[in-house]
Amino acid sequence: MSHARNTGPMQASPRCGARTRSSGHCRAPALLGKTRCRMHGGTAGSGAPSGNRNALKHGFFTSEAIDERRHIHALLDRAESLLLELK
Repeated sequence: MSHARNTGPMQASPRCGARTRSSGHCRAPALLGKTRCRMHGGTAGSGAPSGNRNALKHGFFTSEAIDERRHIHALLDRAESLLLELK
């Protein structure tokens, strides 16, 4: 090549801390003020939204709901046994 390359600052920049599938490190430069590159979550708006609504619980497996279902099943079993006794 006929011109000098000034790649020193680019090669000296901090690298992304993400791990690859082959258990190596990502070799892309990290974004300014971040520890990840643009592909691994360093850009603005990446990641889960604040107040993630997907993490809300539906309450089906709370202790109160489980106790209520057990009580209902016990009542149904008792009602079924009473019906069998009447026959």
